[in-house]
This record gives sequence, structure tokens and C-alpha cells, in this order.
Amino acid sequence: MTRLKLYLEYQGTRYSGWQIQKNARTVQGEICEAIRKVTGLAGFEFHGAGRTDAGVHALRQVAHLELTTSPESEVLRRRVNEQLPSDIHILKIERANPRFHARHHAVSRSYLYQISRRRTAFGKRLVWWIKEDLDLERMRRAATLFAGMKDYRSFAADAPDEKSTKVLIERIVLKEAGGLVLIRIEGSHFLWKMVRRIVGVLTEAGKGRLPIEEIARFFDTTSDQPARLAAPASGLFLERVYYEGDPRLERLEPVIRIDD
Repeated sequence: MTRLKLYLEYQGTRYSGWQIQKNARTVQGEICEAIRKVTGLAGFEFHGAGRTDAGVHALRQVAHLELTTSPESEVLRRRVNEQLPSDIHILKIERANPRFHARHHAVSRSYLYQISRRRTAFGKRLVWWIKEDLDLERMRRAATLFAGMKDYRSFAADAPDEKSTKVLIERIVLKEAGGLVLIRIEGSHFLWKMVRRIVGVLTEAGKGRLPIEEIARFFDTTSDQPARLAAPASGLFLERVYYEGDPRLERLEPVIRIDD
């Protein structure tokens, strides 16, 4: 058996998320079909580090693939890419420890969210256009409330009785880049729709509509307000998946340039 580690990028606009679903086009489904065509294998193990939602993109998703054959990594990468649609691309394939698991061995993940301050003809699928003025300093003050281990029950679409809703958020960084506002959220793991709800709450604070002290209450009581404020999928990217010893990204850069 051969276990491989894959690094992937994709634009999620046309897909119903990462995970294979019946009667829906997904990123995992497209990659599995391409692997079948290239290897001729009907069965193999292929799992990603995170299950991105419908419309969400990835700059560097990680997955593991276990095959009964032993292909040369670069040849396999090129041949599978030839079978994939243009909005999914394998960046790199390398041999992995036989016990490596893309999801279970990840120690942290970071997401990038892009907000456009103006209407854009080119970046609609990659940003959230907000017409109102945003106070970044107010958003940064609100972001400090999320740091540390907190109960994200109010920010999760998961049923709270089915799994723990406690998550460690390591940092939230905000930056202006031309006509964009960039938000990086880094944490141990993320619950379903959690990142989009955090972004929605931060932007509502930036508009001056949500008092910062009210955000603090979301961690003490269950509220449906974050769900009602959730940001659209278009601006969200799985930026990195980190494993033991991986260096962390420090520079915060946009995926698409939008001038003021």
C-alpha cells in the first residue's frame, strides 16, 4: 500500500462543497473520478483535511490518498490534473507516512475572508461586496473577544448535542489591501458555518450596528443572531492546514487585487 499527501487548490463556486454527495457535484467527487480514470482502480482511500461548504474555495487544502499501486508522485499529479476541471488543481503530491491522516493529524487551520469595499466586475465570486463603511478598529476590538478557548454554540450550524462546540481560536488578523478588507481566522478546528458567522458578526460591529459588549454574550448564551448575520461563501478560502512543525503564515495577502 502507498500513502500519499496531496496539496490542492480549487474555486468552490460551482461545487456543493468538498465532501462527496449523492446527486451533487463536489470537489472530492471530481478528484476521485479523475484518480479512477488515471489509475484504473475502483477503490482507494481519499480524505481531505477539511470539509469546505458549498461555494467555499481553498488555497491549500490537504488530503491523503492510499493506493494499492506505487505510482511516481509527479507523474500521477500531472496525469490527474489533466482529468480535472480547470477550477480544481493539484499543487503537489508527496509520499507520506503510512499512518498519516490529513484530518486527524492537523493541528491548526487558517481561513481567509475577502471583503470588497466596492463593486467589482472581476472578483464577484471571490469577495463579499459591502456597500456600507466599515470601521476596522472597531472590528479589531470585536475580534479580540474570540481569542482563546470558547464555546461557539451560537456560531455553529452543527447540532450542539452531537459534538463539542468548544474551539480554540489562536488569532484573528485584519488588514486593508487596496479596495479589500482581509480577515484571517486561525484555530484548532472549525464547526460548520462557524467562520462565516464570525465574519458576519465582525462586519456588523464594523458597521456600528452591533455593540461589542453584545458579542461577548454570544459565548454565554445561545443566540441565533450570528446565523442571521452569516457572510456569504463567495469570499471564504481555506488558506492553510498546519501539521506538527509547519511554519505559520505571517504575511496576509489578497487572492485577487482590487484597487480603491
